[in-house]
Parts: sequence; C-alpha cells; structure tokens
Amino acid sequence: MEEVQDTVAGCSSCSNSCGKLDVYDWLGDLPQSMNSTDVVEVQFKNTRKGYFRNSNGLKLQKGEVVAVEASPGHDIGVVTLTGELVLLQMKKNNISINSYDFKRVYRKAKATDIEKWEEGKELEHETMLEARRIAERLKLNMKIGDVEYQGDRTKAIFYYIADERVDFRELIKVLADRFKVRIEMRQIGARQEAGRIGGIGPCGRELCCSTWITNFVSVTTNAARYQEISLNPQKLAGQCGKLKCCLNFELDAYIDAQQDFPDTKFVIETESGRYYHFKTDIFKRIMWYSTEKDIPSGLVEVSVDRVKEVIRENKRNNKVESLATEEAGVKNKEIGYSNVIEHDSLTRFDEQKKKRPKKRRPNQNAVANSSANNSSGSANNPPNAPGLPNAANNINNNRRKNINRRNKPKPRQDGNQQTTNQNTGTSKPRPQNRRPNKQQ
Repeated sequence: MEEVQDTVAGCSSCSNSCGKLDVYDWLGDLPQSMNSTDVVEVQFKNTRKGYFRNSNGLKLQKGEVVAVEASPGHDIGVVTLTGELVLLQMKKNNISINSYDFKRVYRKAKATDIEKWEEGKELEHETMLEARRIAERLKLNMKIGDVEYQGDRTKAIFYYIADERVDFRELIKVLADRFKVRIEMRQIGARQEAGRIGGIGPCGRELCCSTWITNFVSVTTNAARYQEISLNPQKLAGQCGKLKCCLNFELDAYIDAQQDFPDTKFVIETESGRYYHFKTDIFKRIMWYSTEKDIPSGLVEVSVDRVKEVIRENKRNNKVESLATEEAGVKNKEIGYSNVIEHDSLTRFDEQKKKRPKKRRPNQNAVANSSANNSSGSANNPPNAPGLPNAANNINNNRRKNINRRNKPKPRQDGNQQTTNQNTGTSKPRPQNRRPNKQQ
C-alpha cells in the first residue's frame, strides 16, 4: 500500500496534470472538521474529480486509494480532500449539495484492486496508438489524445479533439470489438489537450493550462486591441494554436484605465493642420498623434487631458494654435531600470592588476667596460661618488657623452662636402661621385 501511495504522489501516471488540482486543507488540523460531513473528494486521471459519500463510515485520509461506485462496476481513485473543506470546494465549483447525485465509497482498495488498476494504466498508451490507427483507417477527421481505463478494466474513456462534428458510431463498434470493453468518447478542446501534454511558454515558465487553470474562458482579439498589442497571429497564439489565455489576465485593468480616454477616431484640427491618432500609452496616460493617417509622420506626444481639451475646442468650431503645450516640452527624467550591479560584466569580481613601471636595462657595453676597469685595479682612476656603484657611474658618463654629441653643431654640407677629423681637427674634402651628363 505504501508503494502505491508513493506512485500516486509522484504524479507519474497523469502527465503532471494533477498538481494543479491540489487543494491545501487548512482545516485539516481541526478535529471537529473531519466529522462535519461524510462527503469526500476523489481524483482520477486527466484532471477528473468526483464527490462521493462515505456511507460506510470509513476513516479516510488524504492520499489513500479507494474503490468507488461507477457505472458499470467500480473505479479506483485517490482521496484528495475530506472534512468541511469539501463542501466549500463544491460551492466554489457551483455544485449544489442538494441536487448532486452522490455515489458511494465502497472500500479501501485491496491489493488485487490496485494490481488490476496498475495493469490498466500500462495498457493505456498502446490502446491510444491502436485507436489512432483505427480512426485513420476509417478516415475520421479527429485526433485521439488520451485513453483512461476504469479501475476494474470494464470500461475505457477515449478523449479526442475534432474541429467539427464527427460520426464515430462505426469507430465505437470497432474499438469495442478490438479491446473487449465498454467504450465512452469524450471531446476535449485544444487548450485542455495542451494542458495535458504540458510545455514551456514564451515567458519561460510552465504553461498555465498545465499548472493551475481549470476553467478555460474564451479569448478574443478585442483583448489584444484594448491592451494596444500588435495583432500578430504568431505572437498571440499559444502552443494549442488558439489565442493565449494570458491575454485575459490584465484585461480588466486596461479597461478600467481607459474609461476616461477620448475617442481615438476623432481627427484633431489645429492651425497647422490635422492630426490623427497613432498610439497610446495607457498607464502613462500619453497619446501620440501623427500628421499622416497611415504612417508615423511628425509625431506629437500629448497628455490625455490636453487631448480632451483640444477636442472640446474643436467641437466648438475652434482651432487651437498647437496640439502640444510648452509645458509638455519639458520632460521629467524617467526613473526606470538601471544596471546597478553590472549583471553583464563577467569580470566584475576579478581583481584588477596594477601595471608595473618598466625598468630600463643598463647598457651591456658600459657594464662590461666598467667591470674590466674595476678588475684591473689601476690607481689612477678617480674614486667613485659616494653611494653609487662603478657600473652606475659609467652609465651616467656615457649618457653625458651622448648628450654632448647630440648638441654639437653639425658641419655645413655644401656641394663639396667636407669631413672633420676628430683627432687633428683638420677637414678633408670628400670626393664627389657625380655621374657624367648624357650627351644629347
């Protein structure tokens, strides 16, 4: 029994569709609430629930597997709610206690009941594939989405999707002869099918129809128009191929915010020309008007109160000087999202390395000469400056010589270039290598 309860709690057999039917029993810790009613809530596969009367007085708790009355035979389900909260749940689902036909809870499920129940669940997938092949051979325009066997395996429920009415009388005969059970056909919508399969929506979260939506309300394109959403079918359609259910989530807030908005079809007359409505920011209460009807040309940003004022003047056959006021030109700084903690920077936690100053390497020849002079140990050399090594003094002397050579004036270079002998100070004429002129 413990293994079966663990399997049911894991939701491995119902395509993750029973989690959205869970109800927190906030009255479960009160002892008087357990005996307030004998009605219990039992859940089956495919988001199917039922309310049954515990006429035998069994002590039932949430999560226990029970055998309940069905037509024909019996069915196996899991107790999901007991006590006073069952009556509140029935009231929420608009189920009258006086008019509801309660069936009975027979007993807690035995080992043989659970074994037969598990065998039926293992056959469901193969039965669905075989039923699809049979429907294709009969050329029926329908899709069989799921199959559910009753707990005693005397009945099977086939869930199907169809865009139009289908005559499946021949299909029922073939299925009954093939599987030797009683056949029941139930039509479901595309949204119920998407909720049963599950998936991830464009928002990045799990589909609402597979997590918490149980009652599907019709969605129209007017919901997108009220919210100033572009009528792009690819963006508005969900995985079921229908309009997204989330279009209705904020519709009431948009309708309430637009109650005092002026009519967008009204053409505003000014001294500079006509203005046509282009778009509206509903919650900021700002409207944009264009000088052209079909294209955004010369857009002017106007508040809703200013538009209403201009329309009142136009209805009095008065044209305003300009659509926008001077106060509208001064815009306050908009407070929006700012990347304060630098999410985009991958190296924001890395320590910045400090750049070390480059050290000049000493002249190798100067160092070699200084070391040779020091090794000779001649006494004629003058003493080094205090606090400086020999190599450093030699490097400084070489730098002074280089500076003196650069500052020395260069000899004038004429046609007859002369070179100066550094030893004697005399100049020698440099021979001229001139090419002879070509004879013309």
